[in-house]
Amino acid sequence: MNDTGFDLLVIGGGASGACVAYEGVRRGLRVALLEGHDLGGGTSCRSTKLLHGGVRYLELAFKTADTAQLRLVREALLERGHWLQQAPFLAKRLELALPTDGVIGQAYYRLGLGLYDALSGRSGIGSSRLLSSQQLRHALPALRDDITRGVAYSDGQFDDARLNLLMALTAEQAGAVVRTRTRVVALETDSSGRLCGAISESASGQNERWQAKVVVNATGIHSDTIRRMADPSCEERMLTSRGIHLVLKQTLCPEGVGLLLPSTDDGRVLFMLPFFGRTLVGTTDTPCPQEQASVPAENEVKYLLDYVQRWFPARDPVDVGSCWAGGRPLLKPAGADVNSSRVVREHEVETLACGLVSVMGGKWTTCRPMAIDTLQAVEQQLGHTLKAPGALPLIGSAPDPLQTPALLQTQHASLESLLPDTPQRSQQIAHLQANHGLAAAQWVSSWSNDDRQPLSEVIPVCRGELRHAITHEHARGVTDVLCRRTRLGMVDQQDAERLRPNVSELLAQAGHGGADAEALDLSR
Repeated sequence: MNDTGFDLLVIGGGASGACVAYEGVRRGLRVALLEGHDLGGGTSCRSTKLLHGGVRYLELAFKTADTAQLRLVREALLERGHWLQQAPFLAKRLELALPTDGVIGQAYYRLGLGLYDALSGRSGIGSSRLLSSQQLRHALPALRDDITRGVAYSDGQFDDARLNLLMALTAEQAGAVVRTRTRVVALETDSSGRLCGAISESASGQNERWQAKVVVNATGIHSDTIRRMADPSCEERMLTSRGIHLVLKQTLCPEGVGLLLPSTDDGRVLFMLPFFGRTLVGTTDTPCPQEQASVPAENEVKYLLDYVQRWFPARDPVDVGSCWAGGRPLLKPAGADVNSSRVVREHEVETLACGLVSVMGGKWTTCRPMAIDTLQAVEQQLGHTLKAPGALPLIGSAPDPLQTPALLQTQHASLESLLPDTPQRSQQIAHLQANHGLAAAQWVSSWSNDDRQPLSEVIPVCRGELRHAITHEHARGVTDVLCRRTRLGMVDQQDAERLRPNVSELLAQAGHGGADAEALDLSR
């Protein structure tokens, strides 16, 4: 039994749950965060890695005169600017090329993207521009020859798993209790029928009681499971749409400019993006049962590869280094039967009669507004106004985030003196700073010289970093370490498999051995 009483118990350690915990701690709440598997282990580590407003939502907003989608784009663009500023080591500006048909098509998209720029206001990160045939060919030299015009615009690219992790770790450092491999199996109510906590089960089968004034359900595609624990008669609201991504070993975006295909034959949007020196291709959008959300389907893999061949015929065939799938938590309007591909990516915060607060729907880029709206519902359940949020920079950022880029440059010299003189040293410095920000030098200095040696030519992870993930970042399995803490498995599954014995050994040394420690599984 957990004798500590919490103000807020958050169920789910994905983007929305981690952000609720982080924002709750900033407001002085005593917070516990329970995750049934690994932090960010579901949908939140399987995104297209874009911080974006959503060009397709903007186009749809005008085609359907839907102001809700326009608001969503505006909100997401402001949040894009927030994360680019707050975590510049995790997020960066990315320019994307959008091919067009003729002068009219070019003018159409240039006008729309000009509005996209305007909606971002002071959070803008660069103006869209027309691309001549020569400019397009320079950016994407392997693009098929008949594409001669385009428009370029800017969005943000980020490490979804690391941002998710650092929000949770920052909350933990500020006093929150964070538990992984801790599955909620029941909710508890008091004599009046009000929710007062939960019972969890650990990976070893041990039960524990968590007392809390308010319980928040932030479990994404699994939200209905927790809602039915609270009220078995409640209507199911969640729809699951599977999105598959491929990582190609070939570099289709050598100049760092990505490609957006605004409309495929069946009306989807596809991205081909620079990703760890390779190419990320995605995504599909296929309604599926929850249990199939993280399992790639062969026909969808073929669908993506067909588009790569169509747009980059000179690079056929291509080699797939990794493939993963994730379920989007789409929200069905109450009482409606809506195809998931038509559902707006808005979020909703629901409070059941027993007091369970559920945050549902939404998208990665808007996790912070989702958390703030959730805390407003928490405030109503508590019956008093929460404190104003205090300053709490993410681990790896400076107290003044605007100073982070300059301090990273200063740290670069320290890392150069600490790391071994190998052909990968520059790449290793960039990798460590991208993962740990300003904390990189502190951690590296605590590792032995042998533990600083790069182990992979794909991503220069080292043994010290692998051990750090286990001892300081809640990693409990091989997949946690190689797919979410370092991303190697998400880029090159074969190379990650090569390092699996190293990670298994470190897990065993830390007392986390067993079947879970031995498997590398991108569907988990």
